Amino acid sequence: MGETLSYRPVEETLVSCVEIREFQEMMRRIYFHRDSRRGVEKTYRWLVEEVRELGEAIRSGDPEQVRDEVADVIAWLASLANLLDVDVEEAALSKYPGRCPKCGMERCVCEHELL
Repeated sequence: MGETLSYRPVEETLVSCVEIREFQEMMRRIYFHRDSRRGVEKTYRWLVEEVRELGEAIRSGDPEQVRDEVADVIAWLASLANLLDVDVEEAALSKYPGRCPKCGMERCVCEHELL
């Protein structure tokens, strides 16, 4: 790995600035009717597939493909969270309130083994 991927400037890619909760609600408006018919298990499998595709994109080194797959992972995570009635923003900020949940430091000092 070790290579640096370059990305488009923010102004070229950002439609509007939204909070995580707003993005999740947008995904609910657009897809909940389909997601609820598909169900939790199949939606979870779609999320896993998108994570696999993100791994392939990272290995390819194609920044556009990486960007698209990151977006897909976030979208499918929001869809799954909607089905499970989980507020992604609240869950994330509750577990990660500006510090490592394990060591409690703003800059993690845990002795975790690196993959």
